[in-house]
Amino acid sequence: MRWDGQLAAGGDQVLPGLPGLVRSVRTPEFAGMVFHEVLAKSVLNKVAGASALPFGWTVNPYRGCSHACSYCLHGDTPILMADGTTKPISALKVGDRVYGTERRGSYRHYVTTEVRDHWSTVKPAYRVTLDDGTVLIASGDHRFLTERGWKHVTGTVAGPDRRPHLTVGNKLMGTGRFAAPPKDTADYRRGYLCGVARGDGGAEPDEQVQARVSAYLLDDLGLSLPVTWPDTPTDEWRKGLLAGVFDTDGGYSHRIVRFSNLSAHTASAVLEALARFGFQHAVEERRAPGGRCCVRVDGGLAEHLRLFHTIGPAVTAKRTITDAAIKSAARLGVREIQALGLSLPLFDITTGTGDFIANGVVSHNCFARQTHTYLDLDAGHDFDSQIVVKVNAAEVLSKQLRARTWAREHVAMGTNTDPYQRAEGRYELMPGIIRALADSGTPFSILTKGTVLFRDLPLLASVSKDVSVGLAVSIALLDRDVQRRLEPGTASPQARLELVRRAREAGLPCAVMVAPVLPGLTDTAAQLDELLGQIADVGATGVTVLPLHLRRGAREWFAAWLAREHPALVPLYRRIYGTGTNADIRYRRALGTRVGPLLRKHGFAGPDIPEPRWPRGSLPTGAPDVAIAQEQLTLL
Repeated sequence: MRWDGQLAAGGDQVLPGLPGLVRSVRTPEFAGMVFHEVLAKSVLNKVAGASALPFGWTVNPYRGCSHACSYCLHGDTPILMADGTTKPISALKVGDRVYGTERRGSYRHYVTTEVRDHWSTVKPAYRVTLDDGTVLIASGDHRFLTERGWKHVTGTVAGPDRRPHLTVGNKLMGTGRFAAPPKDTADYRRGYLCGVARGDGGAEPDEQVQARVSAYLLDDLGLSLPVTWPDTPTDEWRKGLLAGVFDTDGGYSHRIVRFSNLSAHTASAVLEALARFGFQHAVEERRAPGGRCCVRVDGGLAEHLRLFHTIGPAVTAKRTITDAAIKSAARLGVREIQALGLSLPLFDITTGTGDFIANGVVSHNCFARQTHTYLDLDAGHDFDSQIVVKVNAAEVLSKQLRARTWAREHVAMGTNTDPYQRAEGRYELMPGIIRALADSGTPFSILTKGTVLFRDLPLLASVSKDVSVGLAVSIALLDRDVQRRLEPGTASPQARLELVRRAREAGLPCAVMVAPVLPGLTDTAAQLDELLGQIADVGATGVTVLPLHLRRGAREWFAAWLAREHPALVPLYRRIYGTGTNADIRYRRALGTRVGPLLRKHGFAGPDIPEPRWPRGSLPTGAPDVAIAQEQLTLL
């Protein structure tokens, strides 16, 4: 079947809101994946100044990765914070202020509370589907607040497992599912500035509004005052306008949201925007100087929160729901409860009130990240199957490299997503990127586990005569069975070893990253000895050995894989990683002690050989990884 014309979803673009989207494509060649082809405005990215990484710039032609490694997946669940915003549960920290509930007489009310503890565990998971489409993933022991009190996800009506539990038709308590926040685009910013500086004679903006306006004008997005109102507004502009008007002349008093002091022109735009997003509203009949009017937003707390989350106003004090009574939302009825048949990582937090609000539902101190059922490209990319392809990457990069300010600093590729993942065989973006870098005199390096790189070895050998080129191949293990289950979309270890050999035969330096080393799976002396021996046989110019590094998001999904594939190892990983990102220092030291003699044995370190140093720009993202590598080499 031809690739061209295979639009996803029967011809419709899957993500029409994705900036620069040209089309979304499915093909049998990549079953279960969608490729979103976009026209990027920039592909040369500067690493944050505070980073400890040994490179300053990166190029990532893809966003997401078709390798499907078990430790490279992301996801979020929104928690209602005390300032009215939301934050992913994985990003919560001890001391954060969130909303919980408090009983007063016969009713519960929303109150702010503090996160006192935060950790994760792996338990059998259940999916609870609500009438409004909300999907909640939780353990059977987890409790939700219903109109009849707290109920566990599972239980029985008799016997030792008897306890109150959810059944189809139960109605949960809460605000209703949270809306996605606005995107911080130039259109949103223009709308916000139009709302703030609309000339209606509004009140003097407070400090939060002034700070946002200053930030928007200082950022290099071509914004300045006055901002012209568009003839054809976009949805992001509308959201910005509503936020700006609400910040300057809006209010949330006595559980009523109002946009006040509106001229006819502004009122028309506000009414059109509210209607566009489906908010119930009315123009209040009240006298105001100069013919100005007031627009009220109806629908109660659920709609008011949806408004605040949709438009993202700057003034947090105007969106407090403290002391509001909790009601059972009509659309929060339980439609289905289903056992997933596997164990998943579930986040647990402890708050001062013993509960919190997770995606609009009152939750009792244990809530699962909504994992694969909740991911989309706005809320935390479905990294494994939704791939964004910057089809114009080479052209945009060439233009950026011609800028007078470009100082030809080292550019690292493969630091976020693999530029030689399987999709590169179809899109062929890297040859143009390589030529653009070489033509501008920019040194670069590539880190990959994809053998599509074979195709470009002649080109890399040619440009290496003019600029410095560094290659590195990631090879974590030799066991083909483990590799298939851990990295199902990658080339075999043997194919990657052959890639190193061919790169060296082409005259290119090529190092190997033995990463991630998996405790209890790939870290024995015999396994590492065999792997390092084969790496030496193919002529690798250097080796760095790194233990598994578990960032948030990756941590939860790797834990799910481990619990499913190797449940006996779960206690070992709990001891080594606890609730942290890096392996325990004792494990790292033991691994360094084990690896040192092996590196010397195979010629990668010794009295007459400089200690191996990873090619500048080739290390993966994550400062802790860099620190581990340096520490281990010191131990050798």
